[in-house]
Amino acid sequence: MPFTADEVTHLPAVISGPRFATYLQARGGHVEDALALYVWNAEVSAAFMVPIHLCEVAIRNAAAEAIEAVHGPTWPWVNGFVRSLPRPRRPFDYDPQTNLRQVAGRQPTVGKVVSEVNFAFWEKVFTTGQDERMWNPHFRTVLPGAPGALSVAQARSKVFSDLVTIRKFRNRIAHHEPIFARTLRDDYAVMRELIEWRRPDAAAWLDKVERISALLAARP
Repeated sequence: MPFTADEVTHLPAVISGPRFATYLQARGGHVEDALALYVWNAEVSAAFMVPIHLCEVAIRNAAAEAIEAVHGPTWPWVNGFVRSLPRPRRPFDYDPQTNLRQVAGRQPTVGKVVSEVNFAFWEKVFTTGQDERMWNPHFRTVLPGAPGALSVAQARSKVFSDLVTIRKFRNRIAHHEPIFARTLRDDYAVMRELIEWRRPDAAAWLDKVERISALLAARP
């Protein structure tokens, strides 16, 4: 889509000089090309919210099922589970115990707790300390699409590292940061794989509705 003369003049200021400079540099100082890249970056960022949404919901529901299998239907208020969560090494790092206690203290149902704890909370559930009681007996039940060639410990570790990657990527999108320099096909593949581990048919459905592939093919 071509830009009008007024748009070429005023849009960079609306975006802000420092933010637009990243796109301008990527397009060799050509303003219209930089604006086209900026628009494309915004569009592909928006398109990623569908797999991010489905991936987060799929994984947190899988984790919640595994937690309930071990700690019962009121697990957010079970001190044994809360205390099993890892504590941060530094006082300013994310603390899943505090996050869960705060959310469970103001929410009346498990469903509300599941939807309101931080994304990082679910990362911390996929840590080594949960292997013996929770993941060894329940991982393949809640994530049946995980490849059998991986041990439970290997698969659980991969979920953890993938969730870290997805959370950081999601945060870039949420703060309207550029993502055009990333290998976005790989980012999508990570999310799709976790969804497939939860339910293969959900990943197949995602293939039918996602817009990322078309946008990558149409990158300016």
